[in-house]
Amino acid sequence: MVKPTGITPPILNELLLSIADRKDQLDRLRPLATGALKQLQKHYDVELTYTSNAIEGNTLTLRETAEVIEHGITVGGKRLKEHLEAVDHYDAVLWMRELAAQTMPVGETIIRELHRRIVARSEPDIAGIYSPHRRRIAGSPVVFPNPLKIPDLMEDLGRWLETAAPTPATAFEAHFRLTAIHPFSDGNGRTARLLTNLLLLRGGYVPVAVRPEDRTVYLDALEHGSLADDPAPFQTFMHRRLDATLAEYLDAVRESLPDVR
Repeated sequence: MVKPTGITPPILNELLLSIADRKDQLDRLRPLATGALKQLQKHYDVELTYTSNAIEGNTLTLRETAEVIEHGITVGGKRLKEHLEAVDHYDAVLWMRELAAQTMPVGETIIRELHRRIVARSEPDIAGIYSPHRRRIAGSPVVFPNPLKIPDLMEDLGRWLETAAPTPATAFEAHFRLTAIHPFSDGNGRTARLLTNLLLLRGGYVPVAVRPEDRTVYLDALEHGSLADDPAPFQTFMHRRLDATLAEYLDAVRESLPDVR
């Protein structure tokens, strides 16, 4: 597990101030009109599905992902699994939003259920099941824990989550810790990103997408955190994405509410 250094990089301090200011602006606009909120959420939910799957190699474009989700249209030349991944992930996003509005503690059971939903149709044989095999990422020197240690590590992560405050720092640490354990045979990154967004929504923030163009920086930050025991680059990267997403969200909300300046 990565241990906090107690030292916050200057850039992260600046991001924390900007995030707090943008969240305060968003809070002053709440409650949002139901119609405007539904349209905004649907846009972001499709984007979350597209980006999270694209990072893992799914070749559906954003438009194609929306067509599969909204109309059940299959895309010529694309694998069936890619279509199923889009449907699975979108369903998991909707469930995640429902859960975010509840008070049920987020723990190990929730993580396993998130994973189960993410691969329910595309890889049902591994849905919600910890891998009994050693896991490796091609081209990465990171070594994941022995599979025999996964149950204890996940129990520890779950206990920590159940009492941790739903802050951005907590959300991003949970992401890192889950990917460092890498408990499932596949779908670890997608599960970690949805877990992050569940915690962000619980804290009153907005869901964050890690875009395909962010892939190299994102994966390098995760790898650096594991190899150097240094969470700062990953925390900085994710806080930067949250800050940018809050700015985009605020602009979208103001456009949908013409009386707001």
